[in-house]
This record gives sequence, structure tokens and C-alpha cells, in this order.
Amino acid sequence: MKRTTKKTTGNRRDAGGAPDPEAAFRRFLEETGRRVLAGLDRHLPRESNRPPVIHRSMRYTALAEGKRLRPALVLLAYEAAGGRGSRADAVAAAVEMVHAFSLIHDDLPAMDDDAMRRGKPSNHVVFGEGVAILAGDALLALAFQTLSGLRTSGRLGPETTLRLVEELSAAAGSRGVIGGQVLDLLSEGKTVPRSVVEYIHRQKTARLFVASLRMGGIAAGAKPAILGRLSRYGEDLGTAFQIVDDLLGASGSFRELGRDPGRDQARGKVTYPGVVGIPAAHRAVDRLLARAGGEARRFGAHSVLFEGALAVVDRRRRGEDGRLLGVAGRQ
Repeated sequence: MKRTTKKTTGNRRDAGGAPDPEAAFRRFLEETGRRVLAGLDRHLPRESNRPPVIHRSMRYTALAEGKRLRPALVLLAYEAAGGRGSRADAVAAAVEMVHAFSLIHDDLPAMDDDAMRRGKPSNHVVFGEGVAILAGDALLALAFQTLSGLRTSGRLGPETTLRLVEELSAAAGSRGVIGGQVLDLLSEGKTVPRSVVEYIHRQKTARLFVASLRMGGIAAGAKPAILGRLSRYGEDLGTAFQIVDDLLGASGSFRELGRDPGRDQARGKVTYPGVVGIPAAHRAVDRLLARAGGEARRFGAHSVLFEGALAVVDRRRRGEDGRLLGVAGRQ
């Protein structure tokens, strides 16, 4: 699935000599990933702090190897909206804390019941369910503590900080990630229409993509028109990302998914290919990526990176030979 190495990622070009969007975005992910990891390490309590077990648990998930896609989108939107320097680094770290919180809780036996995450045992398997729940809670609280610290740091100021807190809290709450997870739980083992699974995907996954992009724009002082463009792009990108996750769960491998495939089907989870079929799910991804591509091309010099994020999502749903997962005979 991965066809490039760290040595060549930033230099690949298409036949016409233009930068390859996928390669450019993968390099951007590597660069921002290092910044985000350093920011997380600064903000997370040290394991030596009392009580040490909760801090080990928080760091275990938040610092685990991963794509860091959402915080990368914060920093991409920040730069595309004219932001300069490292003022949005703490914003990106806060977004990743919320994502880590959602992963810990999603994996719990009472939720999605996944024993593996990012290729290693889930948090509750290592630390126990009680500590895992509290670690997720602590990461969620720390995300807002991290944002609130920006109001007096001289970086963003109180008004911008308040807008960032409002954006992230709305995305994480009962009308966002948590609300999507609730409906996901209530739909287990049931036959639901496509509109329900689309709602779950928009809230549980796309909502945080949208917030990541908007928060980067807000930190840079973006005007409403730019924020609207970022929102539309983020919703389509995030929804496509989740449908591809569903496709990987149905047809992918442990290496591609980072956890055991087939778990969703075994638990009766509502998935996009489960509702409409694998070919139709791929067609939905095609439509979403095409629509997001229209927005991506409106970001000037940063368009290549916005398009590259779409190419990375598209690559995830393909095998080594480039064929779509689960669709025989198609390229």
C-alpha cells in the first residue's frame, strides 16, 4: 500500500514536472507529525507525576505512532489562511488529545470492543478499563486546558482562544463525536437506512475533521468565506475517510487497519458498505473526494497539500496493485 519512502516522498513529481500531491502531503504529515509529537510531550503530564498510572495511560495513546492527520489539518489550514510561525502548534496538540480520548473510549468493551489499536494493544487492555476511561476523560480535559492557556500566552489572545474552545467543545460533544458514537451504539445489530450511517459518519468522524480545519483558520484570523470553504472540504474529506475505514474493516488487513478486520461485522456495527454494498461505498468515496477536490483547488499555493490529503485517503482503499479493495476486476 505504501509505495514511497521517507527519502523520496518529498521529491516525487508527476509526468509534467509538477509536485505529486500525495507525496507532498505525506512529507507535510512527517514534518507536522514531529511538531505535534513534541507539543504533546510538552503538554502531557510526565509519568513521574502522581498518580503515575493515569499519566502513563494518557501518554501511551496520545504519543503512540499514528498518522496525526487531524492536527496536520489544523496546521495546513493555519498556513493556508495566512498564519505564520508556531502559534497554532498548541491548537494542533489539543485536537490530537481529543482524538486520543475518542480512540481510548471507542475501543472499550462497552463501545467498539477492540483489543488492538495502531498495531498494539488498546489502552484498556494494558491499563484496565477503569484507568482507560479516566485517561480518556483526562485527555479531553487537558485539551481545553491547553487551549485556554493560549489566552494569556501572547500567542492568540482571549477572543480567538474562546472561539477555539467553542469550536472544539461543539465538535467533541453530544452534537458531535460523542453524539455520533451514541447513535452508532444504538444502531448495533439493526437495519438502518443510509441516512443514519451517513449521520453517524459525519458526527463521529467528519465533525472533528471540520473542527481541525476551522480551528487552524480561526487561529490565523481567516474570514468567514475561508472558514466555509474549510468546513465543506473537511466534511467531505472526513466522511470519505470513515467510509474507507469501513471498507478496510470489511476487506482490508491488520497491517492496513492497525486492528483486527472483521470486528465491525462480528458485532453487528453499522457500516457504509454493510448498508449499501462495497461497490456503492467506493462510488460514494469517489463523489466525496471529487467534491472536496473542487474546494481544494481554491486554496492557491496550498492546493497541492489539500489535494494530497484526498490522495492519501484514496490510496488507503487500494491494494498494492492499485485495485479497489473488495471490488474484483476494478482499478
